[in-house]
Amino acid sequence: MVTKAVKESELEQANWHWRNTMRTVRFFNLDARASMPFIVLLVYARPITLLLALVTTLIFRFLEMKGLTFPAAMRSLRVWLIGQYRPSWASFRRRNMRDYGQ
Repeated sequence: MVTKAVKESELEQANWHWRNTMRTVRFFNLDARASMPFIVLLVYARPITLLLALVTTLIFRFLEMKGLTFPAAMRSLRVWLIGQYRPSWASFRRRNMRDYGQ
C-alpha cells in the first residue's frame, strides 16, 4: 500500500527537470559562456591563443568569485568602456509633439 507522502514524493520527483531549466550551463565550475575563447583555441591553436584563453578564463573566474555573473561582467565592461551617459535615441529619431485637435 502506497502512502500519501510516498505518492507526493514521486510526483515531486517527476517535476525535478523543470527545476533546473533556468540554471546557467556550467563547464568545470565556470559559466560556459566564459569558455568561448577555448573554441577559438580549437580553430587557431597557437601559444598566444592558449595564453589568451587561460587569462580570460581566470578573469571570469575571479569575477565570479567576487559575485559577478558573466552577463553582469559584460554589462560592467560596457559601462566602463562607454561611461554612464547612454542616450536613448539619436536626435533625428526623437518624435516631435503634434497637435491633431485643430
